[in-house]
This record gives sequence, C-alpha cells and structure tokens, in this order.
Amino acid sequence: MRKWKYFLLLLTVLSCRKPFVPPVSNTENSYLVVEGGINSGSDSTFIKLSRTVKLTDKTAVMPEINAVLTVEGDQNTSYPLTEKGKGYYACAGLNLDHLHKYCLDIKTSGGKEYKSDFITVLDSPPIDSVSFDVKGTPQLGAGMNIYVNTHDPSNKVKYFRWDYQETWIFHSHYFSQYYSTGDTVLPRITPDKMVTFCWASDTSSTIVLGSSAKLTQDVIYQNPIISIPSTSEKFENKYSIIVRQYALSEDAYNFYTIMKKNTEELGGVFDVLPSQNPGNLHCVTNPSEPVIGYITVGNVTSKRIFITNRQWPTWTTLTPEDDGCKLEFDLLSTHHPIICCYYDDPNYGNEVDEYINFNKTNNSNPFIPIDAIGPPGPIVGYHASTRECADCTLRGTNIAPAFWQ
Repeated sequence: MRKWKYFLLLLTVLSCRKPFVPPVSNTENSYLVVEGGINSGSDSTFIKLSRTVKLTDKTAVMPEINAVLTVEGDQNTSYPLTEKGKGYYACAGLNLDHLHKYCLDIKTSGGKEYKSDFITVLDSPPIDSVSFDVKGTPQLGAGMNIYVNTHDPSNKVKYFRWDYQETWIFHSHYFSQYYSTGDTVLPRITPDKMVTFCWASDTSSTIVLGSSAKLTQDVIYQNPIISIPSTSEKFENKYSIIVRQYALSEDAYNFYTIMKKNTEELGGVFDVLPSQNPGNLHCVTNPSEPVIGYITVGNVTSKRIFITNRQWPTWTTLTPEDDGCKLEFDLLSTHHPIICCYYDDPNYGNEVDEYINFNKTNNSNPFIPIDAIGPPGPIVGYHASTRECADCTLRGTNIAPAFWQ
C-alpha cells in the first residue's frame, strides 16, 4: 500500500510541472567579442572581432568592421593589423622579442578603445604526436578517437589549448560522366569538370584543454581531441586532421575552462551554473563595459596526420543523399519516343531538355547526366539524377588541397 501511495504522490508532482519560459532581456547592449591571439613567431597573427547579439535577433553573427588594431610592445614598438573583411584582421609574422611584453589595442569605428593587459610571451612546445584508435562495434557505437601528445622539456608550459581542422575526401552517390552547357551535353574530360570526388573541411567547434599542473612530469598523453562516429562520410576514403597547439598561462587556462563550462556544459539539472568569465581585455573609454575574450602571446605549433580507410574497419558510412537518390533515364525524342521517368514511377514523364539542357527551359535545378544510353551504338539518351546525388561540388571542392597526399 505504501508503494502505491508513493507512486501516486510522484505522479501528482510530475503532472503539476509547467514549462517555464525565462524572460528575454531587451537590453540594447552589444559587447565586443575578441577571438584569436598574437603570434610571436614567423606565422601570421589573426584576430576576429564581433558583437554579441540578443537571443531574439535573427542575425547570429555581427562582425565588427572598420576597426584599427595594433600590437604594442612595452618598449614602444607597434605593429598594425590589416582588415581582411567580415571582422577578420591579420598581419604577417612579427618575430617578437621574448624579453618584452605585448598587448592588443583596438579602436572601433564607433569611437571606443579597447586594450588587453601586457602579456608575457609564452611559446608552445612541439606536438610529439597525433594518434588515433578505433572504438566499439556497430552495435555499441563504433567510431574513432583522435588524441594529441606533447611535453615541455623546459617545464615552463603547464596549460594547453588545441584546435583543429579536418579535411576528407568523399564521393557523390552517382558517377557523372557527362555535363550540360545549358544547351548541349558533353563528356567530362578535364579535371575541373569532374564532380564525383571532392574534398570537404570542418573546423573545431569545442574548446579542447589540457593541463600537466597536477602531474609529476610536464607530459600530456593521449589528450582527447575529437571523436568521430563510424557512420561519418569522413571514413569513405581518406581523412586528414591538423591539430594546432597553444601554450596558456594559468589565468588563460582558467578563462577557457569557464568559457567551456558556460558554452558546452549547461542545460541539465545537475550541470554547473553559468559563471562570470573575466578576460584580459578592457574598454578604455568605458571601464564598466564588459569585453569578451582573452589575448595570448606566443607561437603556435601544429601537426598533421593522414588516415586511410585501410586503417579502420569496414564501416557503413552515411551521406546526406543516401536515402533520396534515384536514377532516371532520358531518351532523346529524335531517336525514341520521349521518356523520362523514375524507375519506380512509370506514369511520370517529361522531355530530356527540361531536365538536362536547362537554358532551353530556364530550369533552376536541372538534372545531371550520369552516363549515355546507346553506346557502342549512337547515343539515344542519358541516365540522370539530381545535382545533390551526382555533383559533389555542392558540398565540397573538386580541387585537392595543396597539402593533400
């Protein structure tokens, strides 16, 4: 009887829960967000400026344009950055003197000035290796984990941050041997016309941190970078990842730790509460105005690896078009009565020109010819499919990256 009373009480409590929609602030404040760091070596420095937006705004990103950025040294040296568009600013390798400190000065087109603290140069040690292992089974969530390994012989660096860029080769669902100029169907001969194999890229969207501060040796071993499910199209042929490593001070590490908790680990009942995230940037013209970001000064080390499909199990990968691709056939009216239909829908029909030679009908989404019908005799038509199923350049590029092996 007690069990039933407890069950009824629990049911009553749960049934009384009502959805809570928190009020959204209509404040007009738009705070500056500063991303990037000052590269002390021969590589370029990149800084991205943007503004925070309200939750109700339709614009997800508001770049800060027409700003003037300068790297300043405590010995009265200065190095200007050049605007590259969409809130990005850059300058060539600075090769800074490690005996001095440096800061970033920002003057916006709105007349405000922002400045970072003066920061000691802290260079990253080399990455020892980027490794991977295969996990699980198809029934238990198979995939691949990628790790980074590093150490600092000088014992100066105890805190690290990593980001990465992935690149992989993938193929379209169908192998298209022909293309249309809009009026005529021609064979694909030159590499620029090939649309079966393409390369795609993606960048890290999470904050990856590591620390050896509590270890007896300054060694980072098998720090997780990314986990990729076995169904990803990244595993179709060959995959590459370049991992970039940044040395952090303890304050910078604490900043990124809080940022990670606030952006990636909120939403559950038992998750941590949002906390204030003090950076090392300040508004000179209005000291009470918050600025989001943390500027570091130091070189960046990196390492790239390639992984081929011979190095992982035979996985069944899924691509966005796997469930919707259909092969159609189009017969030219000069050789055969006009037919253009789905194989599983014989009642559907229209002429080839409307699908392939788009200039004749102003078709905004023409079919892509796959192969010819008729050879070794005269061509009487073409198999065709939608661009999503036959043209990989819709999601990538058919030009191999310069680093590709």
